[in-house]
Amino acid sequence: MKNPALYAAIDLGSNSFHMLVVHEVEGACRTLAKVKRKVRLAAGLQPDGSLDAAAMQRGWDCLRLFAEQLQDVPTGQIRIVGTATLRLARNIDVFIERAESILGHPVNIISGEEEAATIYQGVAWTSSGTGRRLVIDIGGASTELIIGESTSPQLLHSLDMGCVTWLRRHFADGELSAHNFEQAITAAQQTLAPVAAAYLKLGWQGCIGASGTVQAIQEIMISQGENEQITLAKLRQLQQQVMACGHLDRLQLPGLQPERVPVFPSGLAILIALFDTLAIESMVLAGGALREGLVYGMLGRRQECDAQERTADSLIARYQLDRSQGERVRKTALRALEQVSPDAAPLAPMLGWAALLYELGLCIEYKQAPEHAAYIISHIDLPGFTPAQKQLLAALLLNQRDEFKPAPLTRQSAVDTDQAILLARLLRLAIILCLRRTRGTVPEFHLAAEGHRLILTLPTGWSRQHHLRASELQQEARRQTEQGWPLEIMERD
Repeated sequence: MKNPALYAAIDLGSNSFHMLVVHEVEGACRTLAKVKRKVRLAAGLQPDGSLDAAAMQRGWDCLRLFAEQLQDVPTGQIRIVGTATLRLARNIDVFIERAESILGHPVNIISGEEEAATIYQGVAWTSSGTGRRLVIDIGGASTELIIGESTSPQLLHSLDMGCVTWLRRHFADGELSAHNFEQAITAAQQTLAPVAAAYLKLGWQGCIGASGTVQAIQEIMISQGENEQITLAKLRQLQQQVMACGHLDRLQLPGLQPERVPVFPSGLAILIALFDTLAIESMVLAGGALREGLVYGMLGRRQECDAQERTADSLIARYQLDRSQGERVRKTALRALEQVSPDAAPLAPMLGWAALLYELGLCIEYKQAPEHAAYIISHIDLPGFTPAQKQLLAALLLNQRDEFKPAPLTRQSAVDTDQAILLARLLRLAIILCLRRTRGTVPEFHLAAEGHRLILTLPTGWSRQHHLRASELQQEARRQTEQGWPLEIMERD
């Protein structure tokens, strides 16, 4: 019997074939399987536009792997799409007929515009952000550009350039030379030229990358101690590191996966051209793209709230958290942050999510609840949160009570270390102030900052009436002060 809660999406891409299988749980998608194979279909395109036999065979061999998993998924909950290379191939009928026979389901070759729109939906469902955003997906044979807001794409194009086709055209000799890079970058800029003005005119507030190239670059940067923000300066620095290797056969960088090596220089060149031509200031990695867009399209839901908010709602329902208490702690923590750092608005969301989810570890047991919460956050899918944000959230939850564990706060790359420490200190104070778990029991407090020193002022006589919380605050003052972050507890005169 087929499982009605299962959904599957298969993307027959120009570089890789991907299969995503999810299970719908508490209004969210739980990933059950992600299967990826480097097929490099675009490498089989011949000068006459036909797909050679070897490339087709690689594709069919991969689909045999996918076919078994599809047997348990209802037919109406499976979507299989082909993209740029299958749009271009003259003998596509030969490939599709055999592919459909292997899979037992139809394969839909989607247009570049439909691909771009679906990618945007995948990003909208899995990545957080407000205002207009520019979404970029560098595939094997095409690059999709989309500007959208909320769930609605406003401007989209699919351009005929990709990391596999650019590899064949500009790095065929394997030389990682300045000449080859400049040729590849210039060609990408020329491809972008006809549409660039429209994107610059519409504008955007944030930029999100949804491709393997962007993921590979971010993994390299994090391995080298950088934060997750991709900039043109970092890309140029990375270009120099790649060129220093001399040849594709010798390309090795910390964080660069071996399977990504052949198409990495060509994808990097395209991304440099995009940053330069569109004057992109910075980019972060998306939580999903085409496959996620296909899945959420089948679910028939519209995105009515922020991706991070949907993820938090799902966690609260799945782990039966006390939302009222979480909201109480969040309100208290954010009030404290506003008092000590009025300009810290960018820090507020992550502090808020940590406060809302601080009891996550109680689903396992109390004594090590902070460790359990951090483990869950580190190892669960969190649509809307970047890898660096997950790392920060886990570090905050780990440090919610008991003795401090500063190392994770130092290792995370979402914010500065001092900012992460401040958020942990405020979270701990908010939890203590909310210990009564009852509306109206949080005191009217004032928190001031003098450098690293925090001064918490409570109502006159409060400690004589609230012995447990007063004792907990004194212990917390000792812990923070011993770490070199002085905390003073006072009462109003």
